[in-house]
Amino acid sequence: MIQISHLTKLYDGKPVVDDVSLTVERGQIAALVGTSGSGKTTLLRMINRLVTPSSGQVLIDGQDTAAIAPHLLRRRIGYAIQGHGLFPHRTVGQNIATVPRLLRWSADDIRARVDELLTLFQLDPDAFRDRMPHELSGGQQQRIGVARALAAKPDLLLMDEPFGALDPVIRAKAQADLRQIQRQLGTTLVLVTHDMAEAILLGDRIAVMDRGKLVQYAPPADILRAPATPFVEALIGPDMRPFHLLSLTPAFQIATEGHAIGAPIPREATLRDALAECLWSGRDALPVEGGGVVTLAALRQRAAP
Repeated sequence: MIQISHLTKLYDGKPVVDDVSLTVERGQIAALVGTSGSGKTTLLRMINRLVTPSSGQVLIDGQDTAAIAPHLLRRRIGYAIQGHGLFPHRTVGQNIATVPRLLRWSADDIRARVDELLTLFQLDPDAFRDRMPHELSGGQQQRIGVARALAAKPDLLLMDEPFGALDPVIRAKAQADLRQIQRQLGTTLVLVTHDMAEAILLGDRIAVMDRGKLVQYAPPADILRAPATPFVEALIGPDMRPFHLLSLTPAFQIATEGHAIGAPIPREATLRDALAECLWSGRDALPVEGGGVVTLAALRQRAAP
């Protein structure tokens, strides 16, 4: 659990983060969203003390981070950034092993963890372990960056715009992979993004920042249905609200008995994905992996205001 209490950061006497308090429960994803300069990245970096707070407190599982040496604190917290930040002259395996080596893990344990993570990210260890970063695609580099952040089995992972440099197709796959792996490992995750759609897709709770202040902190459905301020409403985009709401529900939850032609959509595909597929393919119904169908009529009904 992360407890942030009255956290403030001043630069030249002006607050960049202004008296922010919030709690992230163990195993949750909290998405920090806001426009450029809203304070979200500064808030994230105060959690692992890359930025020192001017006032306030951060507790991780009840322990005040100010009482922990910064380098020791950062070894306990995974950190992934936009553009992956891999060391260009180290192999994939050496990159992933960075923190375990600092923690003096045995060579056998390090190799086992590297191979475990490569397998988890659907990268064959024998094919990728000894590659250099420049030999990887952008999506593969990003996966290695996240794998490196998870290497020492941290209970907490911080991510700063991790998918911002990826093209839309690779980004969607990376988001789905992250959600699946986070659920599998039970890692608590705090994610900075400027993209409300990404925050809604990934976040169990969304923290909306505006000019250094936390203006709303709630589950995605609550933010979509009851935005706290005009700024939050503008960030959502009034015309996009129905589509955002569709993205909160997996298709299998509304699947009914029936038959539909064509390839099935994944069981965990969202209703928004299903609507896009219906419109793109011209079909009135889609089969769902595992059984059942989702109809265009049902999707339109769900999307209605």
